[in-house]
Amino acid sequence: MEIKVESERSNPLLKRRELHLRVSFNGKTPSRAEIREKVAGMMNAEPSRVVLDYIKNEFGKREARIYAKIYDSEKDMKEIEDRHILERNFPELKAEKKEEVAKQEG
Repeated sequence: MEIKVESERSNPLLKRRELHLRVSFNGKTPSRAEIREKVAGMMNAEPSRVVLDYIKNEFGKREARIYAKIYDSEKDMKEIEDRHILERNFPELKAEKKEEVAKQEG
């Protein structure tokens, strides 16, 4: 898997960096977790602060376009990002939510 940064922008108002990336791969599309780890390593950030908004595969190619956001802190990320985006990127949050619902019902 190879990732290229197409554009990078700092957004001080939302306390994050916004990246448009292109990933090239062999075989199946890499998972969100794999891409998040690689982006975090490239950008010297903690994986817990990296959010992938979307991964769009290019038809007929072994490439995908990605929109990623790297927040200054986890607190900022949780305040700003939509819940469903956080659940996509951090499956453990979805499990916590199911446990809370089960406790409320039982």
